[in-house]
Amino acid sequence: MLAWCCIVIMMCTISTGVLSPAPINAEVKETYDRHYWYAKAQETLQKRLQYASEKNPVAKNVILVVGDGMSLTTTTAARILRGQRRGHSGEDTDLVWDTFPTVALAKTYNIDAQTGESSACATALLCGVKARYETLGLDSGARFNNCASAINSKVTSLIDWAHEAGKSSGIVTTARITHATPAALYAHAPSRYWEDDSRVPPTVRRDCKDIALQLVENDPGKNINVIMGGGRRHFLPTVTSDPEHPNREGRRLDGRNLAEDWAREKKRRRLRAQYIHSKEQLAKLDPRTVDYVLGLFEYSHMEFNAERGVVLDTDENIGSSSTVKADDPSLADMTRTALSILSKNDKGFFLLLEGGRIDHAHHYNNPYRALDETLELETALLAALEKVNPAETLIVVTADHGHVMTFGGQATPRGHPILGADTVVSDIDGLRYTTLLYGTGPGHSEPRTLPLNGTSTTPADAVHAAAVPKQWATHGGEDVPIYALGPMATVLFAGVVEQSYIPHAIAYAACLAHQSHRCHENMLNLTKPEVKLPSCIQPEVSSVSADEARSESTSVRRVIVASSVMSDERLPRSSTTLSSPLKMSYYLIILMFHSIGYSTISVSIASNI
Repeated sequence: MLAWCCIVIMMCTISTGVLSPAPINAEVKETYDRHYWYAKAQETLQKRLQYASEKNPVAKNVILVVGDGMSLTTTTAARILRGQRRGHSGEDTDLVWDTFPTVALAKTYNIDAQTGESSACATALLCGVKARYETLGLDSGARFNNCASAINSKVTSLIDWAHEAGKSSGIVTTARITHATPAALYAHAPSRYWEDDSRVPPTVRRDCKDIALQLVENDPGKNINVIMGGGRRHFLPTVTSDPEHPNREGRRLDGRNLAEDWAREKKRRRLRAQYIHSKEQLAKLDPRTVDYVLGLFEYSHMEFNAERGVVLDTDENIGSSSTVKADDPSLADMTRTALSILSKNDKGFFLLLEGGRIDHAHHYNNPYRALDETLELETALLAALEKVNPAETLIVVTADHGHVMTFGGQATPRGHPILGADTVVSDIDGLRYTTLLYGTGPGHSEPRTLPLNGTSTTPADAVHAAAVPKQWATHGGEDVPIYALGPMATVLFAGVVEQSYIPHAIAYAACLAHQSHRCHENMLNLTKPEVKLPSCIQPEVSSVSADEARSESTSVRRVIVASSVMSDERLPRSSTTLSSPLKMSYYLIILMFHSIGYSTISVSIASNI
């Protein structure tokens, strides 16, 4: 009787094992394509909209302000510097975005990188889809430097969405106009470095256009109303001298002058357009008589604000007496002109305003220029606020990623110079140190870099100390702030969000593209609507195929798995093979039968295992 009870218990255990799937095989592979990020943004939107009122205004205009590399530490230090330049202690000073009614935080990781990289972060920030490291305007189907992978991975941006709504558009930046952040609005490239055709592999130049060529020939680039920044070298052929730097030539190998091609294309379409390349030309521009402007004011990036209007040695003339005056227009100058042109559109506009050189100064471990560029970005935003109505204009200020600059001290008194040394020395080596330090970068030395003695402020060219030696300082992986003002700002921007959520929230506030349904509804619909992708997005491409995962696992390339182990990397589960717990149950029954003498039954069961 005891033996039969054991049999019943064992059979129940077997049946339970058969009905319950093994946990290791229950895992579902996560996909990080555009559909995933659109759906995730919609889910976050619905959470925010729980707190919306019945009256939900629509943003006619959108100004997205991006401080490249503007970490929270950067804004804090810049705030103090602003106050100290005005003769105050600085800590209680407010930058203009400090007065905005809402603040949030954005996660800046990339699909395959823990610390965000500029082009992938820009794709998330401007296209609403997280991307792979150093790819541009593409979803997870793309692979770095792989032209074929880009064909079906293209995603649309806020400028595409604005154009679809009949709005004007503009890009104003102190970086090259083909650089990582602005390029994400109009280009699709498997490498952020393909700024001109000389950087594109010869075998794929016909299939994958360089970034500058996409701006001139493709949608939405050729329909952008205002384009201002640096980067003439990517628009001029190798046989053409730069208009401001005669010793420098363009970099294009196709022989084309894209600046002239841009002007001819606009003339052919009978559009009022003008190409400019100097501060004087910008000052003479009449916004009433022009609707399209291409302003390329520097050979590469525009000069740091600290260099504008001063005499500098050129790279080519080091050791000679030749000099050049760096007199680029300020970011505020460009912003005023851009808004004068864009505001003529009764349907509104979208403008990207970027302080692109904050990041570069941080890479040099030079906080003076990083903070100075941050304050120039604030000055440009103040100029913008003078020309728009906040009641109908959504203004969002954020960064693409952070940096490894830290700020701290030992009982440092109020009003102490933000760029100076702490008032006490290290209690380990007795040496002085600055309150602004870097985790990595060119500021590392043995013995370590020391601040200058006898000065209350740090010179503009000072490189601050770094803990780890690197040629350039790395980005920071922390969340970056989002400051917002205008229609729906207090509802949409709160808490901690994915960086890819930001453009979807902007689209909702302005009724753009897949969020345009809001303007056609009488009441706010708090139910979850179906997320419809913009019509111009290419068909979905799977992020990683099973064959690709197998090939990558056996090659020297590293394989990065996002938040979970991919299911197709596990061993396949055979439907004809028993799981280990099930086999163990059968073997226990066999042993039990042998112990009570049922050898014939045990043989029969064993033959089925």
